[in-house]
Amino acid sequence: MDIQYLSEYLEFIEIEKGLSSNTVNAYRRDLSGFLDFCIDKGIMGVEYITRNHLNSYIIKLRSDNLNPRSVVRKIASLRGFFKWLSANEYINNNPASTLEQPKLPKRLPKVMSLQEIKEIFHSDLNNQENLVVELLYDCGLRVSELVNLKINDIDLKSKYIQCVGKGSKERLIPFGKKAKESINKYLKERENVVTKYNLQTKRLFITNSGRLINRQDIYNFIRKLGEKIHKHISPHTLRHTFATHLLENGADLRVVQELLGHSDVSTTQLYTHITKKRLKEVYFAINNKS
Repeated sequence: MDIQYLSEYLEFIEIEKGLSSNTVNAYRRDLSGFLDFCIDKGIMGVEYITRNHLNSYIIKLRSDNLNPRSVVRKIASLRGFFKWLSANEYINNNPASTLEQPKLPKRLPKVMSLQEIKEIFHSDLNNQENLVVELLYDCGLRVSELVNLKINDIDLKSKYIQCVGKGSKERLIPFGKKAKESINKYLKERENVVTKYNLQTKRLFITNSGRLINRQDIYNFIRKLGEKIHKHISPHTLRHTFATHLLENGADLRVVQELLGHSDVSTTQLYTHITKKRLKEVYFAINNKS
């Protein structure tokens, strides 16, 4: 099996489509798994792959008890890959052209109450940790956006963050007086680390030992914060909570869409279901007491 096509495709989605490295790696894993399956079946070229081979692979995924969402993602990977192969005339027929994309019921994301947010901010956080929580909750940043944030992305005078999100889309996110104070406090500490280790990086978040903070560092930190309030949370939980609290306090749906960097408003509308659900919970809680 010629894996050159796969390398070209991955380069295409990374450079021309602007997908993140994490997304490209997910495509690489998905498509490599499928091509390995084909090799095991004796298929030595993409031009010999048929719809029956695709069907057999999908049946195998389901028989392996793979998470339904993972199956859906792998099917999407196959559809994109074969569409590209066909467009570049590497294959005469696209066996995935009529491959249906299963629809999954949308899950309501977990959100935190205002009291839980207050408990986190009142816990024993240092200046860096406090700023991480500020930017995830007060600005709704994705974890990848957070760790890649640079000092020159922050306009302290106008109180705006210039953020590059999915698909290399840029957006401006305002922040308040409290976040500005947190940024200034952390920048003073950061400068000491930069001077100590003679660092040249413009990345905002670095450890006290001079290492760039990565996604896993943030996930581990937020997980430990959740343990303090006896709740399983992730960085995305704070982003969900940011959006939900905005809508509960009367923010316009389109404004929230812009702040989150969603390309489709239907993604943002998911949060309106959360607020309706919480309104019902409050309503019935009050009526059960009366």
